[in-house]
Amino acid sequence: MRGWSSRGHLEDRGWLRGAPPPWWVRVLPVLLLAAVGSATLVTPHARDLGFLLGAIPPLAVLSYGPAATGVLGVGVVVMLNVPATHLNRPGDTDLLTIVFVAALSVFVSYVRSHRDAQLNTERAIGEAVQRAVLPPLPERVGRVGCAAFYRPAQDGTLVGGDFFDVRHGPHGVRAVMGDVQGHGLSAVATVVSLLGAFREAALDQPDLESVAARLDRRLAVDSADVRHAELFATALLVEFTPGSTAMRVVACGHPAPVLLHGDQAREVGVAPGPPLGIGLLGVDRPKEVTVPLGPDDRVFLASDGVWEARDAAGTFYPLPERLAALAHTPTAELPAAVWADLLRRHYAVRDDATILVLAPAPPDR
Repeated sequence: MRGWSSRGHLEDRGWLRGAPPPWWVRVLPVLLLAAVGSATLVTPHARDLGFLLGAIPPLAVLSYGPAATGVLGVGVVVMLNVPATHLNRPGDTDLLTIVFVAALSVFVSYVRSHRDAQLNTERAIGEAVQRAVLPPLPERVGRVGCAAFYRPAQDGTLVGGDFFDVRHGPHGVRAVMGDVQGHGLSAVATVVSLLGAFREAALDQPDLESVAARLDRRLAVDSADVRHAELFATALLVEFTPGSTAMRVVACGHPAPVLLHGDQAREVGVAPGPPLGIGLLGVDRPKEVTVPLGPDDRVFLASDGVWEARDAAGTFYPLPERLAALAHTPTAELPAAVWADLLRRHYAVRDDATILVLAPAPPDR
């Protein structure tokens, strides 16, 4: 599965996931042709190795285009008919089989190369969509340092059901992290809608409670004309106002942030509110909570994919405890360090995984 960090780098995809084949796969057909040819030239006893030549055209399909595959196929046929190689006595059936395999390999290589070109185009479009929906964060937004990590749960996709953003506006720096119902491509439309609503509300609304109300209304409007839509999302909103040494938090059904203070990490106490789009009668709207901050405090936000990761015994990943152990990690490296810690300790992540670290500088800096 692929993910990306706020530094804008995608995780390397494997050879079987669309990356170019490793060098040894490209060299193997040529090396095999040269090795069998050399061996048969040296001694007639090596003619029993001639069967290996039949594998060269299919191997070439993995790395080469139709032209190079055809050249290697011709090389195999020529070698079978050169007296010096002691291989010039194949039966007509054997020779026709090799010719057929070589011709078929050229055709398969032609199809593969065209499909690869199409997949590369689609992958480029997907990455462009990802950067439009969730652009890599700058290192600093206003007076707040930022770092993020994102990995969708659905294999082969670049965008899933998690979303986040950090914006600087007239009311300070505001950040959001959320998780819409479902994951993968089916959730992308809702992600786009909520991010658009947040980016507008972050500039216009005077407080975080009003921003949360705007997001809630956006979901209600989107699902109004859809029968049995049951559209909802969790969200966590954070605000750093100018001249303040505190942050404001509004939680809408989302896990609370973790505050890193020196070597300590503690979950922030929030006023839990219902998820966005639930529309429960008689339930109060999410309330804003003010949290004091120290000079070098950092705020760690994570989605359910991180909080609910489990090991083989079914135990949840102890996020605050592990953050305390990683407290000396620089802000820019902390999201990737937490992800690496998850993998190293063999915790299974079954949902979109999103990490956002915010490091506000004191107002006098």
